[in-house]
Amino acid sequence: MEPVEINAGEYYLRAFRSDDRIDDIPAIVEAYADEDTHRYLAMMGIDSPAAAEMFIVFMTNGWKHNYRWSWAVCDATTAEMLAGIVIRDIDARSKLAEVTCWTQPKHRGKGVLPTALNAALGWVFGAMEIHRVTYRHAVTNKASQRVAEKCGFTLEGRLREETIVDDQREDMLLWSRLATDPQPEQLR
Repeated sequence: MEPVEINAGEYYLRAFRSDDRIDDIPAIVEAYADEDTHRYLAMMGIDSPAAAEMFIVFMTNGWKHNYRWSWAVCDATTAEMLAGIVIRDIDARSKLAEVTCWTQPKHRGKGVLPTALNAALGWVFGAMEIHRVTYRHAVTNKASQRVAEKCGFTLEGRLREETIVDDQREDMLLWSRLATDPQPEQLR
């Protein structure tokens, strides 16, 4: 499948890229160098330009082989990358998927990710006919909790000692959103 671009008002979602026109590598390295991003997404292992380049290749292959859909969330005017969204663990038969996302540090708290994620979920539920999308985050990651709430996810439970944060086992919260759930009211 070719990558899908999504218009989300003041933001647009496009494939992650590193080519002669657009290079997302510096923005990805910057995002993962941030203390909070590294704390909660350390398993991604993006700690260098080479690792960011491999991330882009992995995301590109996900589109190509239809097992992962991903977007760089960009400012519609400046084209600056503000956030990232990855729909992964896609089970086309059962119509299930999981989302992972992050926001560039200087753009947190501005409503970027809830707006962009709701737009991406509209495509996932509509065009791709996915029925259920899950979202997990460490219990101490209050920013992720706010994103889940603003995007209309329902809290389903707590996964005991599911992740490691700051070298300590930590519980994760499990949320889900169904295609049949009502559209959330956008909160800022």
